[in-house]
Amino acid sequence: MTYKSQKVAYWFFALCMLLFLLQITYGFIMAFAHAGFDGLHDFIPFNAATATHKNLLVVWLLSGFMGAAYYIIPEESKTELVSVKLAYLQLISLAVVGVVAIIGFHLNYWEGRKFLEIPRPLDYLVVINVLLFLYLILATLFKTKNRTTTSMVLTMGLVFAALLYLPGMIWFDSQTMDSFFRWWVVHLWVEGVWELIMGGILAYLLIKLTGVDREVIEKWLYVIVGLTFLSGILGTGHHFYYIGTPKYWLMIGGIFSALEPLAFLGMALFAVNMYRKSGRTHPNKLAMNWTLGTAIVAFAGAGLLGLAHTLPSVNLYTHGTLVTAMHGHLAFWGAYGMLVLAMITYSLPNMTGRKLYDNTKGLYAFWLSNIGMVGMTTAFAASGVAQVYLERRMGLDFMEVQKELEVHFYVLIACAALFTIGILMFISNFIAYGRPTDEAIGTEIEFEALTSG
Repeated sequence: MTYKSQKVAYWFFALCMLLFLLQITYGFIMAFAHAGFDGLHDFIPFNAATATHKNLLVVWLLSGFMGAAYYIIPEESKTELVSVKLAYLQLISLAVVGVVAIIGFHLNYWEGRKFLEIPRPLDYLVVINVLLFLYLILATLFKTKNRTTTSMVLTMGLVFAALLYLPGMIWFDSQTMDSFFRWWVVHLWVEGVWELIMGGILAYLLIKLTGVDREVIEKWLYVIVGLTFLSGILGTGHHFYYIGTPKYWLMIGGIFSALEPLAFLGMALFAVNMYRKSGRTHPNKLAMNWTLGTAIVAFAGAGLLGLAHTLPSVNLYTHGTLVTAMHGHLAFWGAYGMLVLAMITYSLPNMTGRKLYDNTKGLYAFWLSNIGMVGMTTAFAASGVAQVYLERRMGLDFMEVQKELEVHFYVLIACAALFTIGILMFISNFIAYGRPTDEAIGTEIEFEALTSG
């Protein structure tokens, strides 16, 4: 750690871990309900569980992105955050949003708009929270002349992510219009600007972990940004098939959705190539595992599995089925979940001064969580294909089909248990590092000295 204000990141990561555990808990509630064991229905009905599960995903990832920004920006701009106290205030307000939203879901006070279901009054607190966050980042960045491509791409992604939240706050009496704007918000996030955040954080980690020249890595970053905007934005057209929109969306959505894996392939090749070029071995091998894993699993989940069911002739049958859950789980995990864990794994030794990386628990956490997620994805794939055939080809009743799919969720629960054991090991490591200390300042410089021999 180079600057004292970077310690703020730790508490965002701590909130992130807590919300992640809650998300997993609600995932189990939903999985058991799918398997025919819905004993908690009177207390946590499925609609409340799914709203909580999906919205916790958004909040814990945003918390992780914010923590990453608070760690990266001071170092990239070579200056302290403009106000640590305001950063802690922003953290508290973010936690309040999460807690109040969860309570609201269980009291049936929610919007019914997937991923944006928080009660409408909370939207205004979110806006205040994000404006405060952006002020701190931008004020820190622009009070100095030290601005790198990495920091600017990361900041651009964060600013666009905030701006895109606003259309989702517009009130429409028409459910069709409301859903239309919601889709643009969510999918321009995950297929557009969040990929800029991913590119910025990935570039930072590769610069630190491989020792490859910054200029080389940041040139690759320009290519990824270009591919993201070319394919990701127009690729959202795969949600406009067969819903009454003009037919040209079949062509636009089909072609650009097919191009979307290129951006993720670029990231994977980028990461692996930089690692092979480095010629150095950073002592924090766990952070390198998570970083390379992010690029590779994102290509598999977001790229290949996305392509597998976004072509119009396939999507006609698969849209809204468990095939979507197959793609969604591995995509979110690879592109964003693993990225946050990579950032935590890299920054935690620097913030605490305790070099507990490369331990057996951390290695098990990496492999068990990833093997578990691949198993869950496979279970979703099998159940999704069966659902498409039974429901949309044979025409069986929806609930009758769900009964037939229960056996697949036994497998999913077993794999989810494996995944959870891995995450619990990761959190155990997080706790073992302890809290950040001022004495840890300079640890990161020592890392760089180690890597340069």
